[in-house]
Amino acid sequence: MKIVISLGGSLINPGKINYNFLKEFKNTIKKFSGYKIVIVTGGGKIAREYIGALKDKSEKVRSLIGIKATKLNAMLVSNFLDNEVVVPDSLEEVGRILKRKNLVVCGSLGYRQDMTSDGTAADVARHLKADLLINMTNVKGLYDKDPRKFKNAKFISEISFGDFLRMANKVNYKPGQHFVLDQIAARIIRRYKIKTAILKDVNELEKCLKRNKFSGTVIC
Repeated sequence: MKIVISLGGSLINPGKINYNFLKEFKNTIKKFSGYKIVIVTGGGKIAREYIGALKDKSEKVRSLIGIKATKLNAMLVSNFLDNEVVVPDSLEEVGRILKRKNLVVCGSLGYRQDMTSDGTAADVARHLKADLLINMTNVKGLYDKDPRKFKNAKFISEISFGDFLRMANKVNYKPGQHFVLDQIAARIIRRYKIKTAILKDVNELEKCLKRNKFSGTVIC
């Protein structure tokens, strides 16, 4: 199986490096060493802090700062997983490494307007014809509104590609955007019919990889 995991920066470093999460994540990934897995790391808090310090700069400049943060997290995760010391910078490089290894870790692969690391992950999934895209974030799945702001937010366990794209399009993009998947990712998974799972915990990741029932959201 080919799996692409978009690993949120908020899980890697919510304010300090989350060693407990990374250890659990490493143990889980090792259990599926027979799969072809690409992990795309987000920038998280580091990216948002650096982007926030440059509010007077252009969107492109702030996005490029965010991209560097994703690559820093990718270097951390890749080496934590005893993988490549240096992370790839292009889709082609990801593909080349995946031919000789079963695990690749990368950050965002270059600047594209209105695109986050989730969009990169979706593009990698498209390029590799992945069986599944998994988005690991700091909420357990998709809600009809932000559960951190609204106590009456309703959890959505399954949603169609089209309905999800309509939800994503209501979010105004900005560098450092925090939504379960960006608009570009939503368009890619709909166009190429890439089954997508949104989840939070490592235990749920293992269930998902085993094709068991898990707590999260499925977009299909």
